[in-house]
Amino acid sequence: MKSNYTFSIFLTVLIILSASNLFACDICGCFMGITPYDNQSSFSFLHRYRSFSGYVGQNQHFFPSGSHFFPTGNQHNAPITEHNGDPSDYEVYRATEIRGRYFLSKKIELNAIIPYNSNSEQVNGNLSTVAGLGDINVYAGYHLLRKLDQKKFNQRLIVGAGIKLPTGKSDAKNFEGDRYNTLSQAGTGSTDGFVYFNYLLGYKKAGLSLSTTYKVNGQNKEEESIANSTTSFMNVFYNVGLNKMIKLVPSVQLAYEYSGGEKYKGVKTGEHVMNNLMSGVGLDLFIKNITLNMAVQTKAWSAKDDHPQPAGRVVLGVTYNFNQLYYLIN
Repeated sequence: MKSNYTFSIFLTVLIILSASNLFACDICGCFMGITPYDNQSSFSFLHRYRSFSGYVGQNQHFFPSGSHFFPTGNQHNAPITEHNGDPSDYEVYRATEIRGRYFLSKKIELNAIIPYNSNSEQVNGNLSTVAGLGDINVYAGYHLLRKLDQKKFNQRLIVGAGIKLPTGKSDAKNFEGDRYNTLSQAGTGSTDGFVYFNYLLGYKKAGLSLSTTYKVNGQNKEEESIANSTTSFMNVFYNVGLNKMIKLVPSVQLAYEYSGGEKYKGVKTGEHVMNNLMSGVGLDLFIKNITLNMAVQTKAWSAKDDHPQPAGRVVLGVTYNFNQLYYLIN
């Protein structure tokens, strides 16, 4: 593999990867995976876990008592109650995804994600879990700037856009026949669109990645929606080549997410407003064409509100990268 690929970074950006919830996603669905396989099509499995636990002034638990890391079955017998400051309250959002990326040319990539979501909410000791197929996402990126063959400084700029389709079920109800809120559903019931960019600056074996996304959310049949959102990432990494076949890439990450929260009939309700800064570390291991990804983040700062506070997120993934030699578009 040529040395210029040492400086490459792949940012898979998707707003609402966890289609059930703007706030369940990896910073609205963005996942950073650093890879030397630039312009290579790939197939991935990814599992994401995101938790909110306790209220302002209380302890936040990364893994709240009674929660599970992997998806669990549906539990629709819990009553719907109001938050009253119970320190055991939590929200946990999980997504297990199949992802595919295909390069039409050296500058054009197509992406698709199929998620299976499992969302749990405990309020005043009452636990409910809704699981099922989530909303499928498709998006395309264009490599506007590519200077990855320089001796020292390398650059890349990707711009793109995509759509989230309402393929997930969004009307799960409890035993009394009351529908759970939109954020707890496996799907949102709305069609959403987004745009993004990712800029990479590499110097020898070190690199810096900056990205921003903006998402426009549609409205479901219950006239519910999420306010338009923006997210930004900063990722600093270093490429360690253990040998010709194995590469190790540790990284330090910062992520900021903002949304005005839930809306009903186009009017903001003040529920689930997001204004958070997350920080953490990542580790990517490359063995031939196989990539293993891991990232852990915790809350660095969060605006005060009356809902459970952000606690943390974990991302685990495995990717197979094809040795793509030819493209449909030259």
